[in-house]
Amino acid sequence: MARPDNDTYFMRMADLVSSRSTCLRRQVGAVLVKEKRVLTTGYNGAPKGLKHCAEVGCVRQQNNIESGTRHELCRGVHAEQNAVIQAAYFGVSIKDATIYTTTYPCVMCTKILVNAGIREVVYKDDYVDPLSREILEESGVSVRRYQVPLEIEEP
Repeated sequence: MARPDNDTYFMRMADLVSSRSTCLRRQVGAVLVKEKRVLTTGYNGAPKGLKHCAEVGCVRQQNNIESGTRHELCRGVHAEQNAVIQAAYFGVSIKDATIYTTTYPCVMCTKILVNAGIREVVYKDDYVDPLSREILEESGVSVRRYQVPLEIEEP
């Protein structure tokens, strides 16, 4: 197996982190990186100490809430939010960091990432949120979609 490039290395970590997600609708993982070093990780799920959606159900799913809307109804914290929260909790500066995320960030996460000083967003899977794209573009945060190198096989 060939040695993975940095993008592949960190995106694989984000994929692994997403496997900890307790969300019933979408498993997302995020890894905050600075100077090729992992700062924090996050996955989407219920706040610390609360029951997971697998235990209590998903109000968004039960009410057929369309993806990308009514985020406030979700009991879960998004992966990107959790990565930023972990940095604050442990006193780690994430200014000028890159976030690797398995899904394009929603507008709520985007606003947090912009205010946290994130320099770059690298995402794997798309997510429809035009306002998020508009805010990232206006903020000057670099955004790019992860491309699997031809010589690297995904696990």
